[in-house]
Amino acid sequence: MSYVVATPAVPAAKSAVRTLTLATALMGLSGFAGLGYQIVWTEQFGVWLGHDIVAVLAVVAAFFGGLGAGARLLAGWIAKSAVPARWYAGCEFAIGAWGLILTAVMPGANAWLAALTGPEPSALWQWSVAFVGPFVLLLPATFAMGATLPAIERVTARLQSEGYAIGRLYAANTLGAVAGVLASAFVLIPALGLTQTAMVCVALNMVCAVGVLVIAPSRSLAATPAITTQPASPAASRRVLVVLAATGALGIGYEVVVVRVLSQIAQDTVYTFALLLAAYLLGTAGGAAFYQRRLAGRYAPEALRSHLLSALAAACLVGTGSLWASEWMLGTMQVMFGGGYGAALLAEAAIALAAFALPTLVMGALFSHLCVEATAAGRGFGTALAVNTLGAALAPLIFGVLLVPWLGPKAVLLAISAAYLLLLPTLQWRRWPAWAPALAAAAVLLATPDLAFVEVPEGGRIVSYRNGVMGAVSVVEDASGVGRLRIDNRQQEGSNASLLSDARLAYLPMLLHPAPSDALFLGLGTGLTAASAAEDRSLKVDAVELLPEVIAAAPYFASALDAAPGTPGPHVLAGDARRYVRATSKRYDLIVADLFHPARSGAGALYTVEHFAAIRSRLREGGLFCQWLPLHQLDLATLRSITRSFMAVYPGGSALLATNSLETPVLGLIGRLDDARIAPSTVQQRLRAIALPTRAAQLQLADDYSVLGSFIAGPAQLARFAGVAPLNTDDQPVVAHHAPLITYAPDSLPRQRLAALLQELQVPSSADLLQPPGDDALAAERQRRQAAYWVARTHFITAGMAVQPNADPRAMLAQVQVPLLAIVRESPEFRPAYDPLIQLARALARSDATAARALLAELAAANPARLDAAQLLRQLGG
Repeated sequence: MSYVVATPAVPAAKSAVRTLTLATALMGLSGFAGLGYQIVWTEQFGVWLGHDIVAVLAVVAAFFGGLGAGARLLAGWIAKSAVPARWYAGCEFAIGAWGLILTAVMPGANAWLAALTGPEPSALWQWSVAFVGPFVLLLPATFAMGATLPAIERVTARLQSEGYAIGRLYAANTLGAVAGVLASAFVLIPALGLTQTAMVCVALNMVCAVGVLVIAPSRSLAATPAITTQPASPAASRRVLVVLAATGALGIGYEVVVVRVLSQIAQDTVYTFALLLAAYLLGTAGGAAFYQRRLAGRYAPEALRSHLLSALAAACLVGTGSLWASEWMLGTMQVMFGGGYGAALLAEAAIALAAFALPTLVMGALFSHLCVEATAAGRGFGTALAVNTLGAALAPLIFGVLLVPWLGPKAVLLAISAAYLLLLPTLQWRRWPAWAPALAAAAVLLATPDLAFVEVPEGGRIVSYRNGVMGAVSVVEDASGVGRLRIDNRQQEGSNASLLSDARLAYLPMLLHPAPSDALFLGLGTGLTAASAAEDRSLKVDAVELLPEVIAAAPYFASALDAAPGTPGPHVLAGDARRYVRATSKRYDLIVADLFHPARSGAGALYTVEHFAAIRSRLREGGLFCQWLPLHQLDLATLRSITRSFMAVYPGGSALLATNSLETPVLGLIGRLDDARIAPSTVQQRLRAIALPTRAAQLQLADDYSVLGSFIAGPAQLARFAGVAPLNTDDQPVVAHHAPLITYAPDSLPRQRLAALLQELQVPSSADLLQPPGDDALAAERQRRQAAYWVARTHFITAGMAVQPNADPRAMLAQVQVPLLAIVRESPEFRPAYDPLIQLARALARSDATAARALLAELAAANPARLDAAQLLRQLGG
């Protein structure tokens, strides 16, 4: 990746047209490769860092740190060289060579860094490895990238002396970078995967290495005589370098904080970050081009620097102000652009440009001017670049890790605006361009709310709000007191009123294992699922959660469990679930992975073949793994990829439904270390042995029919469903790039996807799921009745599709009486059809006892084995 500092233009010579065209193409390709690498490496490091925000911070710091080191240490040698084109060619070759090496070593390096971090690292150790590891691993490439900048400056200085301007080269380089970001994220990685995308960048580096020698053949490699200038005083020279370092840190700091804020508003997918980065680069390119065409050489250097610093402070205030309106802008733009996937992306690009366009425009002009000042002061372009990029390398740690969680985004962004003003000479503070932005920043600080976007229902309230490095976590209550967990303003699964569904996520896998003693839950959420498992005192429960703020919010929801005094809770570990599985040596009887929104930051890596295989290695003999999937947030194509990836590791896998919910259907994939089929007798024994049978009954899991009745597919059905869908792997992140499609533009309702899934899977086969009954006639009869239960469950869900909720029991009964009675006759064991009719009879008895008695009589006749209807009928005088 190369950037060229804009300088005043001179007329182009006709003889240089061909050379200019080739140079322009090279600069575009170089920019494309550099930012293509950044996108690839960010996704690769995100695999072990666990969150895209952390990966972005680490890779940005590594990039700028390497660029600064390369520019600082090699610029002097390049400046003295008579053959700068060869330096540039060598650097491009080195970048490509190391990019090629990384394609081979990255998987092993990621595994080693995960192990080095450990399963339970301290915050200091975790962040140290997160920043130092990528820096060292990428250093050979980023170091060479830093040296290409002084080298290309020397090459283009020679070309400039032949009669044409280099502004076109700068524009081509930055536009190439924008193209690299967008093409990598939207086209190359989805089509080719990470390794092959990196190989494309490697090829471009090699083209640049050869191409520069074509542009500057050996006969024209003589060094351009240095332009002699009157050196500035040491104090003035140091002042310029201080401003370069500070503006490097502040500029990237602004980017880091804005990305963090907009993650609460935009969809926070891999495409969101690509659009934000592209907007930042476009603004910077525009600013440098504006400087070259309108400002360079026309004003006194120190006065122009002061004006640009004042303008940048004001521009950052404007960009910060746009953030308060970004939520409204996003919705308005989506409607304006007509809805759909493309409209959603355009709307995200629009709010990115609103926040970045004006500040980055001034940043690009200011950076170009400071480099000109540094060169004129005798410091050289390489030194100027090194100081600026080393300052930028510190920004992710200072702003992203330390200041945002401490002060909050609003205070940090306003402090950035004020810091630009502090770089002004003291005399400038007597003029209004200096103090006006400072006064505006103070007014904004006092008059505006925090940049915390939390959707609060009417009559509701925010119970707690915590801003962390990776997300803003809040607990929000509605008017009825139901509290929900929100991460970056997105409602998570579960609430203090959803114990039935949350606890079933623990009990279903618990009841499928014959005798678990140790369980691991990957993801905490509200904490109710892991806490429900911990109610069984014979079970030791560990839970791993990435966000410390989620752990801090979990006690609010604990009261919903209404556990007995002294009941132990789960042992909660702060860390990345994927890294923990790879780094720990502990083995478990049961591992349960929580619902992870597949389109969100870093979640796609939790559905890969490699992760499923790592979990398998942590299972004890006879161990069981359950991966819960939010079908309401998944399209069937993505589900096929996840299913096929799961089946590649657990070929005997099966699938079940957590509940019969139509609005938020949750699918579970069950894998066993031995891939054995299920023995109904084992489930019966487990129900008798479980420590809290009353809780199991409350969760509608009182017998083996209800437990096994949750299944919707065995291994043969799942294999047919998955078909030849692409595997989701660390190198082929299918889920991360495909799942956002339905997030941006839902094309169906969750109930419709559930219906389509059940129709394709059809009714489960006892032979596929259950151990054969042999000659045991009773066991054979039980399997027949279990099969009837599965048929009844499918009919129950299908019937529910047409039901419209109604508070009037007569209206509800008119919709459900016929189908539910038919289902009860079909499977006497299927309680989800029987119990609603009992409830309707109770409600109806208050106003129409005759109708209630008639309903109960039909229900008692449909299932004589259950006495609830007959007993209630007697109470009503029937």
